[in-house]
Amino acid sequence: MKDVMGEKRRHGGHIHAVGFGVGGRHAEHEEKPKEQKKLDMSGMSMDTLPHLTMPLGDITTLDLSNNNLQSIPESIIARLLNVVMLDVRSNQLTSLPNSIGCLSKLKVLNVSGNLLHSLPATIEECRALEELNANFNQLTKLPDTLGFELHGLRRLSVNSNKLAYLPSSTSHMTALRALDARLNCLRALPDGLENLGSLETLNVSQNFQYLRELPYGIGLLVSLRELDISYNSITALPDSMGCLTKLVRFSATGNPLVCPPMDVVEQSLDAMRTYLSARMNSTQRKKKSWVPKLVKFNTFSAGMMTPGRTKVHGNTDGLLMSDYRSLNGGIASPGFLSMLSPRRLFSPRRNSPKH
Repeated sequence: MKDVMGEKRRHGGHIHAVGFGVGGRHAEHEEKPKEQKKLDMSGMSMDTLPHLTMPLGDITTLDLSNNNLQSIPESIIARLLNVVMLDVRSNQLTSLPNSIGCLSKLKVLNVSGNLLHSLPATIEECRALEELNANFNQLTKLPDTLGFELHGLRRLSVNSNKLAYLPSSTSHMTALRALDARLNCLRALPDGLENLGSLETLNVSQNFQYLRELPYGIGLLVSLRELDISYNSITALPDSMGCLTKLVRFSATGNPLVCPPMDVVEQSLDAMRTYLSARMNSTQRKKKSWVPKLVKFNTFSAGMMTPGRTKVHGNTDGLLMSDYRSLNGGIASPGFLSMLSPRRLFSPRRNSPKH
């Protein structure tokens, strides 16, 4: 392994170190862009990485896939300052080194087919990342603030894991074009999904009994072309899906759909859109009677309002946006308000000592 350098290829072991060596050809044309250098050590049944003497800072592609690696040394990853593609799929990795955050030029990361339970928070430092493949692991969660930093991510594949939720920051991945989260334990999709205006493909199939509904915002994904929600426990589709005019492929097989009926969905996409659009128009007509009331009492505004920002109308007798906390997407329920009653707040605790 010590002589894995220069323009040498050893085909039997699948080692390819391309472009290394001193005094290479065309050395006089130093002003030209540097040649991409790939180190291929895939399929060698390695349990550990050998000592590498080559200048790792020159490598742009590193392929360590299809081995038996249980870990990757922090020092090796930290030296891959120019790596653009890192492939460590199909190993036995239980964690990734924290030094992965040093890979500021990394665009493609493939960690599929390992034993990962989580991804290091430092992955957020890989701000050039465009594609993240983490399929077939044991992930139970993703870093909470992942979407706040990886603004350029275009493809996110996390299928075949144990995810109950996607981080709420997913809605900030505005460059995302493909999201694959099938074969997990998803209970819900993140709020703010409508912000993903570039999303073209969404697959949340085979979450089985866990996924019971879709957010209203899914119908506002203006670029969506392919949607797979098959084999979940969804009984009704949001009326807003009638607005998905660019949708060309849709699958809802294996759901106990009632609205729209499954025969409408199976008829055609146009039939489904027509059905949901009619429901949406009907619902809007019904809402006309209560929308003015919400505006009057400051619990609704046509403008964008967020908790903590007070917007005062002529009548200030009603609730202000800063006066309540949203519960499950709605205004506080009567059950919640009863917890704040004077009798409850000022009555002595049951376990207080008697005098």
